[in-house]
Amino acid sequence: MSATAAVIPPERRFQPAAHLATRGSDPAVVMATAGTVISFDEVERASRRLGRALLAAGLGPGSVVAVLLENHPAYFEVMLACQRLGVYSVPVNWHLQADEVEYIVTDCGADMLVTSARLAGLVSTLTIPDGVCPLRLMMDAAGSAPAGFSSYEDFVDGHDDGPLGDGVELEGSFMFYSSGTTGRPKGIKRPMSTLPFGAGPMSTVPMLEGYYGVTPESVYLCPAPLYHAAPLVWSTGVQRLGATVIVMERFDPLDVLRLIEEHGVTHAQFVPTHFVRMLKLSDAERSRFDLSSLRVAVHAAAPCPVDVKQRMMDWWGPIIHEYYAGSEATGACLIGPEDWLAHPGSVGRPLTGAVHITDDEGIELPPGEAGRVWFETDMVFEYHNDPVKTAGAFNDRGWNTLGDIGYLDEDGYLFLTDRASHMIISGGVNIYPQEVESALTLHPWVSDIAVIGVPNEDLGEEVKAVVVTTADAPADPAEVERGLIAYARERIAHYKCPVSVDVVDDLPRLPTGKLLKRQLRDRYWPAD
Repeated sequence: MSATAAVIPPERRFQPAAHLATRGSDPAVVMATAGTVISFDEVERASRRLGRALLAAGLGPGSVVAVLLENHPAYFEVMLACQRLGVYSVPVNWHLQADEVEYIVTDCGADMLVTSARLAGLVSTLTIPDGVCPLRLMMDAAGSAPAGFSSYEDFVDGHDDGPLGDGVELEGSFMFYSSGTTGRPKGIKRPMSTLPFGAGPMSTVPMLEGYYGVTPESVYLCPAPLYHAAPLVWSTGVQRLGATVIVMERFDPLDVLRLIEEHGVTHAQFVPTHFVRMLKLSDAERSRFDLSSLRVAVHAAAPCPVDVKQRMMDWWGPIIHEYYAGSEATGACLIGPEDWLAHPGSVGRPLTGAVHITDDEGIELPPGEAGRVWFETDMVFEYHNDPVKTAGAFNDRGWNTLGDIGYLDEDGYLFLTDRASHMIISGGVNIYPQEVESALTLHPWVSDIAVIGVPNEDLGEEVKAVVVTTADAPADPAEVERGLIAYARERIAHYKCPVSVDVVDDLPRLPTGKLLKRQLRDRYWPAD
């Protein structure tokens, strides 16, 4: 039976196959650099072949598939196959070291690992315990897969690409691992749904449709690695609505602008680091491209300095939206451009439920006072194999925290000040690095910045800025230090300003832009 002959009941409309009749030959995926184009029909057929191969291998509802791939054109067929078979799919960061990959594959109890020939050097060094992940597949290996791996193409070859049939297709679930900023990463595991594929539980999909206006005519730009939660959930989500995804193999600020013009991009999602790097482009570079197709630009994953967002608004217009949420998906806040202009710096109001701010004793705080941010929620999840961490994420009222510090204003808008784990305590005074970073981010000498607390014999900690400088910065690090400290003292309270500034070649960031502050702090703090 042809993939295009499938009839999708209205109650299962949130799956790509619902758009085959009108979008079958249209692009579902476009790889920005390679130029590879994959149609909706091709993704659907490939995912069904893989689905049948998984069933034949004994995998099905509740099974676990680890996916260790670069931004690969076949990423979507693998994820779609897992999503339609009630499988937990575990995206793995391919920039990790071998022992870190081993940990995730082992900890999640993977039944299968899918990787590519590009990563053969990494996976050939894995030492996964016997009995874990018995099925290991490699794409693009052409008969040269390392020991222990079989050809992905051979695995799916010969399987039918027709519909899998009623009662077989059940909604799967992503199982993301935290980035490990405070120790070993933990899998975020939600109960598996028993709903038929296309009926739920991807709450992001109706939000994309209803709030951000994604339609089959939309074109979504993904500038980030697909192993990260937001890029993968949004990319697969817009595909479920029949929209095209443009996938960047790697982020480049000028390429973002080129791709928006070239493909008529209507929607895109970024992190603040992306904004900063685009703002660092010259005026001539920034004005070269027609960005008029872009209707919605969304940012998340880290707080955005007010000055950065305002400059992006000045450039792109009032199309910039923001949300605050975590991979745990127990709550979210949204804010549109108009509300943000009225409440600059806010991450918005809750989409569902309520936000509460409490002190360390769990007592709720009034508007304007900063404390721990909690989501009132009926959503449940667990940190896989870590009941202690799971229990610590909820309070006695069932509210969930992501570990952030913030406050609500009189209108109920949430403002984040920092993560609790990043707070610097100097002489008994709390200092939030985010505020210091925001004050220095747009300085013409700063290409990248992180602010941390370092040991101080008298005060316990003192504030240090660690920066990557631009070509415009002085060659003398001492001059950079003096200039940045003076600049900060003009903008924020002196006690919050850096006492010292170190100039480095790079900061430990994930390709998503997320800063690994624990790794940076480890350079300055003695080992326990």
